[in-house]
Amino acid sequence: MLNTYQYHAQQEVFRIVQITDPHLFKDINWELLGINTQASFSQVLTEIQQADYAYDLVLATGDLVQDGSDEGYLRFCDNVKSLEKMVFWIPGNHDFQPKMVEHLTQGNVNAGKHLLLGEHWQILLLDSQVQGVPHGQLEPETLAWLKIKLEAHPQRYALVVLHHHLLSTGSAWLDQHNLRNPHELASVLAPFPRVKALLYGHIHQQTDSTWHGYRVMATPSTCVQFKPDCNSFTLDTLQPGWREIELYADGRIETRVKRIQQASFLPNFQESGY
Repeated sequence: MLNTYQYHAQQEVFRIVQITDPHLFKDINWELLGINTQASFSQVLTEIQQADYAYDLVLATGDLVQDGSDEGYLRFCDNVKSLEKMVFWIPGNHDFQPKMVEHLTQGNVNAGKHLLLGEHWQILLLDSQVQGVPHGQLEPETLAWLKIKLEAHPQRYALVVLHHHLLSTGSAWLDQHNLRNPHELASVLAPFPRVKALLYGHIHQQTDSTWHGYRVMATPSTCVQFKPDCNSFTLDTLQPGWREIELYADGRIETRVKRIQQASFLPNFQESGY
């Protein structure tokens, strides 16, 4: 499952779309916190296709399906065919990995976890899921794999991707579900100065900050949004979104978050958790 996928094109910039936390269900009519997740996901994909952005690949960073259903994963594969680019995935805390392994290897959906982009970049996709609980943990074998890959390609700039968040959101209810061993991750990354950034989902909100000198980015969900800086569970009025990223040959990263413009999804603000 930790296979390498190589983009041989020798271009000066690679463009990436990140989609995260769709929370699809077995039934297309089911809702999460008042939002029909299939409808919001479809709208995001539609507006990605309509945007003037010539991306090379897609990163789907976890919580693809809310209920672990075959139907949810199969529909995810069917939905992202329209993007017409390879889609690489990692699990989130709500995902059921046996079903992901079974279904997410068809069409343009690929199980690769180490991506070599031209001559200058690599992307490393990490599994931070702890089965049955919301918080995350990077297991020793995952950290060992990360170290081996970074040692094998020290000349390449690196983007590290996971599901769980490293930085505080300012929301106590959400921060208890963070990555529990970020210090171990930092220790593995420290000898490799060409690691440029870390990217995740999970928190259903946008961030762009720094952690141990690395750029750290989080991306809105394609469904419901969580309001930052709220100690108790609080939903936001912001719309579903995605992230565009450019990786340049000199190690620069340019990025922006986009949100849907052609529809509106509002959650049920009476909900007190999920």
